[in-house]
Amino acid sequence: MPKGTIIKNTRIGYLPQKTEIQRNFPASIEEIVLSGTTTDNLSKIWYTKEDRKNAENIMRELNIYDIRKKCFRDLSGGQQQRVLISRAMCATEELLILDEPTNGLDPVIAKQIYEILKDLNEKRNMTIVMVSHDIDRAMNYAKRVVKIKNGEKVYDDITSKYNLEGDTKND
Repeated sequence: MPKGTIIKNTRIGYLPQKTEIQRNFPASIEEIVLSGTTTDNLSKIWYTKEDRKNAENIMRELNIYDIRKKCFRDLSGGQQQRVLISRAMCATEELLILDEPTNGLDPVIAKQIYEILKDLNEKRNMTIVMVSHDIDRAMNYAKRVVKIKNGEKVYDDITSKYNLEGDTKND
């Protein structure tokens, strides 16, 4: 397996796969999004004006600003994902790493999440690395797809044409 080194010190925004704890978290949208600004300084207890303005802009961009005072647990799955993407965006302007960001979402909401990610990539020039089992939808949005099966890379292509043999849902 190829190995490499990371030369540039890049801040990373991370969105983990959804968990039960996330669904029941009692914080407001605004609190969660702002918490993304503390990723490089865990001892930070106050948010700067710049932190607040950046979070506000991101919440507006992802269409959650008007509901920012709502409790996270009261949101739909798609709204929760937009909040968590917003939080990850507060941590970086360069690189987002997402683990199954559309898992458990209905197809319409999943498409909206993919559209948001596409816009982040194209308009902000943000690099997005995403794990997904939704091969068909990922192919409509990704610039590059790598398929790994049993720890081995079995497909790696930049093209949007993606033809795999067998059932990809279990791969």
